[in-house]
Amino acid sequence: MEATVGDKLLVHGRVVGIHDRVAEIIEVLGDNGEPPYRVRYEDDGHECLFSPGPDSVVRHLAAGPGQR
Repeated sequence: MEATVGDKLLVHGRVVGIHDRVAEIIEVLGDNGEPPYRVRYEDDGHECLFSPGPDSVVRHLAAGPGQR
């Protein structure tokens, strides 16, 4: 899994009644975009270190005009 600062991390709920959560990646601590990541959850602003598992998906930032 590779990510950059500003990407979104979608964490799927694994138990009935637990909703998916979205976090913004605010720091990449691994080499070459690898985990762990420091994230900030959008729903409550909580920040933590996170090593994504198979229930997580990175949503990369869309490149703006003139960006790759």
